[in-house]
Amino acid sequence: MAESLCPRLSPDPSCLDFLKYLFLAWLGIFVGSWVVYMHYSSYSELCRGHVCRMIICDQYKKGIISGSTCRDLCDEHTLVFQHCLSSSPTQQVYSGLWKEKEVIIKCGIEEALKVDSNPDSAPRRDLVLFDKPTRGTSMDEFREMLLNFLKSNLGDQTSLAALVNQIITMADVNRDGKVSLAEAKSIWALLQLNEFLLMLSLHEKEHTSKLLGHCGDLYITEKIPHNSLYGMDVPRFLQPLLPSAIHRLVHQWFAPAWPRRAKIAIGLLEFVEEIFHGTYGNFYICETSFKNVGYNDKYDFKMVNLRKVATEMTIRGFLKGRHCEQNVDCTYGKDCMATCDKLMKQCKNEVVQPNLAKVCGLLQDYLLYGAPSDLREELQKQLRTCMTLSGLASQMEVHHSLVLNNLKTLLWKKISNTKYS
Repeated sequence: MAESLCPRLSPDPSCLDFLKYLFLAWLGIFVGSWVVYMHYSSYSELCRGHVCRMIICDQYKKGIISGSTCRDLCDEHTLVFQHCLSSSPTQQVYSGLWKEKEVIIKCGIEEALKVDSNPDSAPRRDLVLFDKPTRGTSMDEFREMLLNFLKSNLGDQTSLAALVNQIITMADVNRDGKVSLAEAKSIWALLQLNEFLLMLSLHEKEHTSKLLGHCGDLYITEKIPHNSLYGMDVPRFLQPLLPSAIHRLVHQWFAPAWPRRAKIAIGLLEFVEEIFHGTYGNFYICETSFKNVGYNDKYDFKMVNLRKVATEMTIRGFLKGRHCEQNVDCTYGKDCMATCDKLMKQCKNEVVQPNLAKVCGLLQDYLLYGAPSDLREELQKQLRTCMTLSGLASQMEVHHSLVLNNLKTLLWKKISNTKYS
């Protein structure tokens, strides 16, 4: 077609090239428009903070739920939703402002709320139930409920009584020494959320976000300034269009200086140490991604997304009696994999790769890029050793601790007694 048009339009032989460039320009505009359209059409589906607020405030004004931030959210409007960070329609995540402080607001919206395909419709009360505990439940019965729930999720730990007391204290919003039915319903609903339960279990650790308040099953945490292991990431809507080499280049350009990366890595290794035989049992990182970990302005490591962490009891419950044909059938989350007993056609109950091995795989590119020349060879050797660790119980105790401490020591010696430490 281009060849037939060119003689009519111009005798210039560059006409064909011009038409080719015109076509490429049109194609670029078309693809760009499509990307923008897809980005903004998915925004309305992903970002439904107004629905979340409407549901919570409806339940609060009916006296069904309570919480330390309910008045600020629903009456005084001093808790403000700002920028949508959601990656799932059922898990609403927003940056927000509360008492002139930047915070993160998290709230769940079940698929059942899509009433008449209208996300703006008023919430139906029967679809948003805070149904436990029931009226007439005594305080002793509620304590027993909490203890049994924690045992089933964290294991029969001797420290659970202290955690029950902490939960009761948090539930007592008005500090009158009693827990009302609305207060009990709210804290019970929150405990059903994996991330909230893990935040409570790891609250003594400095590497998790601080819990600031709640209303029903909406909760607020501190905002972590840098929510990725690298200083900057490629925008989400561009990620499918760019090759991995470009992603890597962007990460390297915007990553902190190597000594600061070493400090962040030490914090991540300390977190792995904390959740291995912690106060409330073992925890597993089931999606090891640089997007789930970050750091603050002092370059102290912070775990951004605890929803990707699971308790040992949760994983054992998932694997118990599970039918399998191959190992991939025994995978919880993205990368918590056990082996498949191909004779019995059932999953075994031990995760193959421990947290430390997965974290070392994540840190390999992060630490080797720009590493000091006198450290690089030994660092690479230790990271390779770390990545080959097995999750079998027979190898976990001594070997795991030895590899972790060796790596921490190697990094710390390089940055200690400097401004980066």
